[in-house]
Amino acid sequence: MIFRKLVIGLVSGLAITLSSAAARAAEDPAPATTPAVYAEKGDQTCLKCHDNEQVTSILKTPHGTKGDIRTPAANHGCESCHGASPEHVASRPAKGEKKALPAIRFSGPNISPVADRNAVCLTCHENSARINWQGSQHASNDVACSTCHTVHAQKDPVLVKATQPDKCFTCHAQQRAESFQRSHHPVREGKVSCADCHNVHGSPGPKLVKEVSINETCYNCHAEKRGPMLWEHQPVRENCDNCHTPHGSSQAALLTERMPYLCSSCHSATGNNSGGWFGGSRSLPGHSPSNAVMNNELNNRSCLNCHSNIHGSNSPGGQAFLR
Repeated sequence: MIFRKLVIGLVSGLAITLSSAAARAAEDPAPATTPAVYAEKGDQTCLKCHDNEQVTSILKTPHGTKGDIRTPAANHGCESCHGASPEHVASRPAKGEKKALPAIRFSGPNISPVADRNAVCLTCHENSARINWQGSQHASNDVACSTCHTVHAQKDPVLVKATQPDKCFTCHAQQRAESFQRSHHPVREGKVSCADCHNVHGSPGPKLVKEVSINETCYNCHAEKRGPMLWEHQPVRENCDNCHTPHGSSQAALLTERMPYLCSSCHSATGNNSGGWFGGSRSLPGHSPSNAVMNNELNNRSCLNCHSNIHGSNSPGGQAFLR
């Protein structure tokens, strides 16, 4: 009986407390959010002062298309991205004083925080290829959209295949160095861009590759290596990077190591079915059979003389990946 009365008392007290809180909330409503105050004439107000080519070139881009209701030009003009900045518009500083700054600043010594700048871009650009931006390597390293993109440029350099690598190489110096190797993808020549293989805005695959795996990304261009093959070469199916380095190599065909030593990294002298080409009296190169023609042939191509379909084969000869 005592316990029952205690429970009833607690429930009654809780009900009274909740009723009092609801009454206070009704008496003291939350303050209304102050609406943003935008310039009355939109971008025309900004262009009175900011009329240089570096700024006005945005009018020749998709962002400056007034006929598209999705663009900044069709909404609040410059303030769609730079934020409502009535203090900046109205500021008339005395000599020696600084003018009030816009709400969002994408460059200069007083640049806005990365999160604030990115939030502006993601207001419109959050779907499709950018859906995995949150949590991606670039986002985790505080890379801002404006770090790579030049929005005011008539042709954003990072969106042009020939100039895109220069933007990426600003941070990725190792990949830049590899692109100067004798064997490389034609990135510097403008035939392949970084975005052909990578989704820089985020990817479910490793190293920001466009597909779910490195192999699936490579197969977009190298479809003949996909298979299925009657005889599979397991390191190939596992990862193209087992044998190739994609950005550049001092070896032919972007190989990580010179033939036949690349093969010997898996096919050792003790375990190779060929009877020990990579050790002993028949080791390659330099100690192959005595026939001079055969010796030159083996030194030139080594394993690939016979195992030419190294990515997989449909040969009736079996697992040797013969021609």
